[in-house]
Amino acid sequence: MNLIFKDPKTFQRRHEGPLGQYIDSYAAEMREQGYCEAAAESQIRLVADFSRWLAKREIAPQQITTDQFTIYLRFRARYRRPKRDDLAALKRLLNLLLRQGVIVPPSLPTTPMGRLQAEFGRYLREERVLASTTVTYYMAFANEFLTERFGTGRVDLSRLCSADVTGFIQRRAASIRSRRVQLLTTSLRSFLRFARYRGDLRTELGACVPSVANWSLSTVPRALPPKQVELVLAACNRKAAMGRRDYAILLLLARLGLRANEVVALTLEDLDWEKGLITVRGKGGRYSQLPLPVDVGEAIADYLRSARPKALHRCVFLRGRAPVASFKGSQAIASLVRHALVRAGIHSQRNGAHQFRHGLATQMLRQGASLAEIGELLRHRSPQTTTIYAKVDLTSLRTLALPWPGGVR
Repeated sequence: MNLIFKDPKTFQRRHEGPLGQYIDSYAAEMREQGYCEAAAESQIRLVADFSRWLAKREIAPQQITTDQFTIYLRFRARYRRPKRDDLAALKRLLNLLLRQGVIVPPSLPTTPMGRLQAEFGRYLREERVLASTTVTYYMAFANEFLTERFGTGRVDLSRLCSADVTGFIQRRAASIRSRRVQLLTTSLRSFLRFARYRGDLRTELGACVPSVANWSLSTVPRALPPKQVELVLAACNRKAAMGRRDYAILLLLARLGLRANEVVALTLEDLDWEKGLITVRGKGGRYSQLPLPVDVGEAIADYLRSARPKALHRCVFLRGRAPVASFKGSQAIASLVRHALVRAGIHSQRNGAHQFRHGLATQMLRQGASLAEIGELLRHRSPQTTTIYAKVDLTSLRTLALPWPGGVR
């Protein structure tokens, strides 16, 4: 605080109101998270102003809720232009007060819908032992189904019938892709089995959930060609911090075929520099060790030495802007790839990270690698998963092709 506000009067004014005693902790946290001085000053002024607003309304820190943020920001907009990060600054304050025990964490959901959702989530985590991402998807679809059927009224699962199930799926399936429809049906089937398990249903409505056609090996992998991969890598500005980070991530995708969530999950402990190995956390919590190519290792080391923000986080790759933290999920890597393609002037039908993985497998196949070797590098559980790449081996497929009827003899 003394570094930001050098005038004693200004410093004292920032400590007025019921939040005054927490301002220093808030400022220290912003510094740890990598905020520049200008951003820190702006957000501290906002919190101090909020503190004076609370004082006028005789609201104690223990009584602060997110509803008050909306009221205060609407009030503040009358005399000061709102900023995009205003709400995030107040939420950061709320998290600080929660961690320090000033505010008691919210209790369990009080509505019937909320309690049912909480119990379903607990069932998925503890009984089914599903991954957190899967639990999130299942709960979201279950919530959509319950909201459509019961709205804001009383939730009575015993009133559900097969028409409710099939009708919901037909309506939702019309607006989402086939892969997501499969996730929808699996989620709904799991929820209905949970309701049966609780005793809310007398009939097995899970059997009413229709199956979605998904023909095995019906598609061709969408791979990024090697020349375009090199263009994407060359377009990274390796003189800038974010450019070094992006270059290292793109190399991991292109040289090792890592999935987006595997890149996000990498920690500093996963890099064995002495043995030249990298540990990858794959699907189902499985760990695999892969050789670390020289160019990939050099790119990661360059990022860690010269570009990675100073932080307590153990994840290898961090956000380039404050607050300094690890990526929230695989969507961040997909966004990074999308921007990298735009920089390289490449217009691809797919913008996700998986096209690098497909590109690596396709290139290995053309260079003579067997499907077993490709499956080992990509860490496929089943050889059947790797066989889809046989479709892009045109040289071998030509030997199997039958002559076209009526063609040249």
